[in-house]
Amino acid sequence: MTDRIPLVSLGDLAWDVLAKPDTMLLPGGDTTGRMELSGGGSAANLAVWAQRCAFPATFIGKIGKDRFGELATAELRAEGVQVALTLTDEHPTGVILALIDRRGQRAMLTGQGADWELLPEELPLPVLRQARHLHLTAWSLFRDPPRAAALQAAVTAKDAGATLSLDPGSFQMIQQMGRETFLRIVDAVPFDVIFPNDDEARAMSGERHPDGALAWLRDRYPHALVVLKMDEDGVMIEGPTCPRVQVPATRDPLIDATGAGDAFGGAFLAGWLRHGDPERAAHLAVQVGGWVVSRFGARAPADDDLRARLILAQALQESP
Repeated sequence: MTDRIPLVSLGDLAWDVLAKPDTMLLPGGDTTGRMELSGGGSAANLAVWAQRCAFPATFIGKIGKDRFGELATAELRAEGVQVALTLTDEHPTGVILALIDRRGQRAMLTGQGADWELLPEELPLPVLRQARHLHLTAWSLFRDPPRAAALQAAVTAKDAGATLSLDPGSFQMIQQMGRETFLRIVDAVPFDVIFPNDDEARAMSGERHPDGALAWLRDRYPHALVVLKMDEDGVMIEGPTCPRVQVPATRDPLIDATGAGDAFGGAFLAGWLRHGDPERAAHLAVQVGGWVVSRFGARAPADDDLRARLILAQALQESP
């Protein structure tokens, strides 16, 4: 099939409310700070960043028939992302509150909106059957719905010849669900690439050190490429045909970590699906991730610095 859709990302499209207080929030108190509203959702963010890295992306999800849904969809389309959306009157578009501390670390409060309500019968099966690669996040697995839809999407795409990737999503949600329950669900996803961060790898493996967590993941999923994101320590990669390699992080200052993992994943897939070299893809991804953490929000407007990084990374991607 020559007309396959290069990358499909299925899951959450929501509206982000970013809040970074100038001082500590006290019960009953008031303070100033920086706030911003923008389109968000882990799966949608990944599609945006693949598209920004010049790799065509399509997003599948469910939103409410409301103003937030219209705005979030418009932002995706403005980025060039194709959409296959289910619209509903029964549930509002999801909203995510990100509280960002002075160190740039974020805590997320995710509202359970329409993105949590996707049903198997609402899946756009022709899109999934045409996908060359399907990306899922564990936000589509933590409860049902939308778990049954995500698992059906994975089987449909895989049976049609697609490769799959999975982002474990949230160490806290893994802990709340229970490690063994989460692992049983993940074992049913035939993924080829997994993108845990350090906390998620520890929650899944029970190992405290990244080396041990990576070894555990490789042993449990021997067929998969493991891309372990370690914040300021960069990324460690190992897979069936890829010996263990570590790519250092950039030295960008940490302003806001919101969406950095999604941006990393989108950039990595853009490179890896283009040329198949995980290490080269990781070099592109750390540049994008570093740019994101040094800005406010998951999809800050592109600037000359980002364009220069993408041009340089693209030149490296195309070199022998």
